[in-house]
Amino acid sequence: MATQPKNPFTWVEIYVKDMSRAQKFYEAVLDVQLSELPMPEGVGEMQMLSFPWTENDHNISGALVKAPEMSPGTGGTLVYFACDDCSLEESRVENVGGKILQPKMSIGNYGFCSVVMDTEGNTIGLHSMK
Repeated sequence: MATQPKNPFTWVEIYVKDMSRAQKFYEAVLDVQLSELPMPEGVGEMQMLSFPWTENDHNISGALVKAPEMSPGTGGTLVYFACDDCSLEESRVENVGGKILQPKMSIGNYGFCSVVMDTEGNTIGLHSMK
């Protein structure tokens, strides 16, 4: 019997210029609470706020990261956040300074998605099955 392939994703970093503005955006749109990650000695001026996750479970996590050597922007990697119904999260985007780039659309058997821009200029996706 073949074994199930391991999901290779483990961590996502979303780069920001204004940590408090970005925190407000993601907490409002996704209805989550971000947690400060303590930085080890020697990492310089890096700040990180982690998205919720469950240790030793089948999930990945990530963080908002403010670091002098990294910049936010669009046109690179696109991170999709899981939602019950992406239209709900999409409805919160503009109220907290983001932009809707692609309103909720069907992707056939794979559900629905929206593509939005956060307050930092990053493009992110919202995905749901309904």
